[in-house]
This record gives sequence, structure tokens and C-alpha cells, in this order.
Amino acid sequence: MALDNIFGIAGSALNAQTVRMNATASNLANAGTVASSDKDAFRGKRVTFKTIMETQANNDLANKGGVKVSAISDDPKSISRMSDPGNPSADKDGYVYLSNVNEMSEMVEMMAAARSYQNNVEVVNTARQLMMRTLDIIKS
Repeated sequence: MALDNIFGIAGSALNAQTVRMNATASNLANAGTVASSDKDAFRGKRVTFKTIMETQANNDLANKGGVKVSAISDDPKSISRMSDPGNPSADKDGYVYLSNVNEMSEMVEMMAAARSYQNNVEVVNTARQLMMRTLDIIKS
């Protein structure tokens, strides 16, 4: 496997994990929001990845591996409602609808995404070090 493939694979993983961290940050930012209806309540976003395994015909570079984001979808967990008649967002019955985001599970998701990102940065650094050592050997 060529080193440029390693950089391509790790780069695709870095991009995918960045999207995952952005989605998680958005979920955390909207965790405390309320809405006046179940339909308008914020639903957490989930990122789905897809493996890149084949060479893409319309791309000059051969992709022999990696990952890409295949979809960003709404979390299917149910929305809960809470009685808060004084809230300006309350419906006619005095209920507000809370987001379905669990802040603790989002923090775990953020830590997992950050760890995956960090691991791929290490892959890039290791490949770079190998290239530099190879160049040093060739110079000698």
C-alpha cells in the first residue's frame, strides 16, 4: 500500500469524524431548546458512515479504502413534553416539547469522535515520519 493511500484514508476519516463532532456539537447546543409542538421540537442528528472500498471511475486518484459520510438523519427517540404554562413557547394546553437529546450520551459521542480523530492524526504523523526516515536513508 502506497503512503499516499494512507494519507487519503486517514484524511477521509478525519473529514468524517469532523462531521460527527459538528453534529454532536449541534445536538449539545440544542439540548435545552423547547418548542410549541412535537413536530417543531429539535431532534438530535446522527451521522452514518459508509466504507469506501472501490476505485471511483470519475476520480483520477484511486480510492482503495477510507470512509465517507453517507447520511445525517434525525434521532428516532421520542420527544417528551412538559407542563410549563408560563413559557412563551407553550401550546394552548400549557405544554412545551423538549428535544430528544441526552446530554450525557452526546458527551460520550463527542469523546469517541475526538478519540477517533486523534487516532487518525497519529496515523498521518506516523506515515510522515516513515517518509522522512526513508528520505534520510536515500540521502545517505
